[in-house]
Amino acid sequence: MRYSIVIPAYNESQRIVPTLNRVLSYIAEQGWDAELIIVNDGSRDDTASIVQGYVAHNSIVRLIENPGNRGKGYSVRNGMLNAQGEVLLFSDADLSSPIEEAPKLFAALEGGADVAIGSRWLRSELQSQRQPIHRQLFGRIFNLALRIFLGLSYKDTQCGFKAFTHQAAQAIFPLQRIERWGFDPEIIFLAKKQGFHVVEVAVKWAHDNQGQINPVRDGLRMFGEVLKIRWNSITGRYSMTRPTAAARPL
Repeated sequence: MRYSIVIPAYNESQRIVPTLNRVLSYIAEQGWDAELIIVNDGSRDDTASIVQGYVAHNSIVRLIENPGNRGKGYSVRNGMLNAQGEVLLFSDADLSSPIEEAPKLFAALEGGADVAIGSRWLRSELQSQRQPIHRQLFGRIFNLALRIFLGLSYKDTQCGFKAFTHQAAQAIFPLQRIERWGFDPEIIFLAKKQGFHVVEVAVKWAHDNQGQINPVRDGLRMFGEVLKIRWNSITGRYSMTRPTAAARPL
């Protein structure tokens, strides 16, 4: 199998149908040998049953159930460690970066990168709808913290559109310890720490007003998680292997 596309989902019953239809249509148009993995993060709506309907009629769709609501980071790790493709991509369920942008990341991997991270700010003119000013300000402050504490100089670590070679994913995700919103800088930090070549790729993007992140609550948590990443590195916790995420493929 060439491609694995992983989409974490929590209470996405209103958006999951158009997302699945769009991704499946694009996979068919491109003639990709691919699988589409939806990781249900303990949704309280009918997200899982909707995906089950697709699984029943489409052999490339897989549903993985988390053991309850564990967070986006846990969901992405769970999907990535259960993916079978040579190239692994994870995307947000709202497709803020459209699936049609995936070839840009795949081209970066084919060009020698191990990890390709989508960027909203490398070419900001590609944004069709920008974040509110307060979200942009938070993003800039957060990026400054990443430079200071983790040495990550990328313009955008938080875009939910990233691709990995299978080898890189299998080396990075077993060490991931952050299970909620702060996991993005952690996996990039781990990639750099292990000597993988990480490139930032400009992609189209549009802000979704239905996003589930709370700028204040989750922002403070993410700053704490940045410090936790640095502490984990200092204390050698990233040199220890950890069990893969529990999965129940359906």
